Amino acid sequence: MGERRLKTAVLGLSSGGKLVVEAASQVGYFELQAVADREGQVAERTAQEYGCEAYDDYRQLLAQNQFDCVLVGAPIHSCEEHLRAAIRKKCNILKLWPPARNFEEAVELHRLSEAEGIKFAVANPWRFAEAFLALREEVEQGRVEHIFLVSMRGDFATEVDSAWRADPKLAGGGVLLHRCYGLVDQLVWNFGVPAQVYALNVNKAGDRQQRFYRTEDAAVLALRFSDSFIGYLTASPSVDTEAPKEVMEVFGTYRTVTVSPNCFAVYDREHGSGEQRGCEYDESGCMQRALENFALSILWPDKNALCSSLVENLENLAVIEASYLSARTGMPEEPVRVLRMLRRESTFMWPGHNE
Repeated sequence: MGERRLKTAVLGLSSGGKLVVEAASQVGYFELQAVADREGQVAERTAQEYGCEAYDDYRQLLAQNQFDCVLVGAPIHSCEEHLRAAIRKKCNILKLWPPARNFEEAVELHRLSEAEGIKFAVANPWRFAEAFLALREEVEQGRVEHIFLVSMRGDFATEVDSAWRADPKLAGGGVLLHRCYGLVDQLVWNFGVPAQVYALNVNKAGDRQQRFYRTEDAAVLALRFSDSFIGYLTASPSVDTEAPKEVMEVFGTYRTVTVSPNCFAVYDREHGSGEQRGCEYDESGCMQRALENFALSILWPDKNALCSSLVENLENLAVIEASYLSARTGMPEEPVRVLRMLRRESTFMWPGHNE
């Protein structure tokens, strides 16, 4: 094609990284030049499939090349220093969720990105999914009047091949951060930051002392947006290891909306009627649309706004940070206080906070 293509590398080829490689190969704005994974054979096989260079060392890949953008599928603990090196080399970044292990780390990455004048995006593919776009339209059009309750449930298979996920220093958090990030993003994207969060966490450790050294395997969050609007989120292990389930229900005075990646349903209690439609969740297609938005925001920024910037995702991480703090203190915590602490130290603004 005649238009410029972005010289691109992918760091990390786990299941998420492979999805990114596949999606990038289908989006015409990317020229995939290299892939890297600490498992050299995985990188070699992927490179052969997509006709690019293979590396088993992130540092070497970045030192020997200059890219327009780097797509990061690796967990942050395994590539933090290399991610910073890429930013300093003026590489635009797209990171799979979560973008960081905690709020403070995300702020540091944002400040570095801002100083270097590059885009840092977070891949939130649900923002491009049919079912969740239908929910957003319902909310934006005001068809769910006087929303008073949002309930969210995540049932997830236990990770058996990722020991690092149980280590708080490496993972930053457990099921809430790594498995419920999409639900938190949809909550904040559609309804804003809750005023208060009260959280309880638990893990499978055998005794009280061990529990301090493991991330949570289950979590319950109570959320207060106002005196007339509350919500809750539960995250727990699933008995169905093949089919994790994420469901969000939005309750208005007369109308209830139920949404999951594969289903959208509306029930009108006033008239006793409802509709339900299947929405096949095309994960690869949604990732392609996320990548396309990222590419267009780099190539033609005046005409294409970035859909999910890191600074916007700071609100998600503030909610998660407040939840972990609440679980430690046993008291409700306010996510906006996390954001206000940042504001006192910074000049940048974030969406939805103009006071």
